[in-house]
Amino acid sequence: MSLFNFKFKAYLNQTIARQSDLPLQARAINVLNIFRFILSLTFIGLYLFMSKESWWNKETAPLFFNFSIAYFVFSIIALLFSSLKYAAHRFVLPLQVVVDIFFITLLMYAAGGIQSGLGLLLIITIVTASLVSNGRLALFYAAVASIFLLLEQSYQIVLDDLSNATYTQPVMLSISCFATAWLAFSLAGRMQRSEALASARGIDIENLSQINALIIQEMQDGVMVVDESSNIRHHNLQAASLLSLANPGAENIALTSNAPEIATIFNAWVKDENTSDNSIVTINNRDLKLRFMAINQLRNAGAVIFIQDLSQLQSKAQQAKLAALGRLTANIAHEIRNPLSAISHANQLLQEEENISAPKRRILQIIEDNIGRIDQIIKDVLELNRRDRTLQEKIELSTFLTDFYAQFCAVERVPAAHFQLSPLLPEQTIIFDQRHLTQILWNLCKNGWQHCQNQAGSLTLDCFVTANSTLNIQITDDGDGVAERDRPRLFEPFFTTKSTGNGLGLYISRELAEAN
Repeated sequence: MSLFNFKFKAYLNQTIARQSDLPLQARAINVLNIFRFILSLTFIGLYLFMSKESWWNKETAPLFFNFSIAYFVFSIIALLFSSLKYAAHRFVLPLQVVVDIFFITLLMYAAGGIQSGLGLLLIITIVTASLVSNGRLALFYAAVASIFLLLEQSYQIVLDDLSNATYTQPVMLSISCFATAWLAFSLAGRMQRSEALASARGIDIENLSQINALIIQEMQDGVMVVDESSNIRHHNLQAASLLSLANPGAENIALTSNAPEIATIFNAWVKDENTSDNSIVTINNRDLKLRFMAINQLRNAGAVIFIQDLSQLQSKAQQAKLAALGRLTANIAHEIRNPLSAISHANQLLQEEENISAPKRRILQIIEDNIGRIDQIIKDVLELNRRDRTLQEKIELSTFLTDFYAQFCAVERVPAAHFQLSPLLPEQTIIFDQRHLTQILWNLCKNGWQHCQNQAGSLTLDCFVTANSTLNIQITDDGDGVAERDRPRLFEPFFTTKSTGNGLGLYISRELAEAN
């Protein structure tokens, strides 16, 4: 007997462990099977341990035991049958419930009829089956129970010659079965609607959770959730990057070992309510602004930490200032162009006069040269303001550089022997604004030509691919080069070492390159 109990407990544990892997209908049938098994064991225990003097009907006691054994065998078969793939078929549950009602009616008869009180088990069976089946066939189960009750009562009246027996109790119990079935049907309907609503809400919550996680991951600021034990529960990629976490995807890691500087500030913030929610800390040569937000009213319950890179904020502010300054200088340059045109026109009229002395003509030439210089500065400033308006396209470098070389030599009057174009790589293409690329190369080549020795091979234009597959366009000259003290200021606007230069060529070239 102990071996049987051990095996049954093992089977019962395995059945319960498999519940989460089964569909809802199959799980419900398993619950009903376990209830049936326990009920059949209870009937057997009643017969074995109940004194014969207190038994309902001594004559039918053996019959009660036989029915109990049969019901126990049926419960074992039902438990074994539940492990099959088709155990959740829609006809299995109604069939089992009908058999349950049949056996309970037989046991009620063997226990002495409806007076034994076992008929109340029919109500429990109907309620259980109705809830398990979500209210389906609830009234059918009540009808089957009523039929079996009336047949059992009729059998006792006719065959057992109980002339004083009436149908009052069976009818009342049948009415109770129908009432219970209706209530179970209504309750099951409400439960089903609540379950559907909860499922829909669960899907909505899951979707919102995924959306929130996506938003947090795409935030420019670092976000980190720290619990009451100073463990990092969640963090986004930006936080992992700013803090240089060893395992960016890990969760539930100690804040102390991964970001000790933040852990110190966080612990001080938790202990002292007067500590500011904002702090600045330097990590990995970065100035980071920390903002603590408590999860609830108690700081020691955990917090959300927002991490901002101050260098990025300063860079954005600087870019905004430069953009505003660029618009201002463009407007000023545009306003200067109109009076400059008038000055240029007046200077031309003066130059057309006859009998102008040489000193005056020299002065007029100086005016014309400086007008041209100012006009070139205005063009450069306006072009710089339009650097973000790129029209990028695919450029075949071999054809483009060949055309550029010929055009530059013709316009700047550079001898072909002095400016050499190295053999070009065939079928090399880049994505670039062609107008910007022309201006960049023109500025660099013109700058190189002005500082070279003006002899054969002084200026070269080369295109090659480096070992790491990077395409380079290189312009070299044989000039003296840039002085060491001037190199830090090489790309500053308006910095020049020439008396006639405006200092915008290299600056504009770099800005246009970065714009592409």
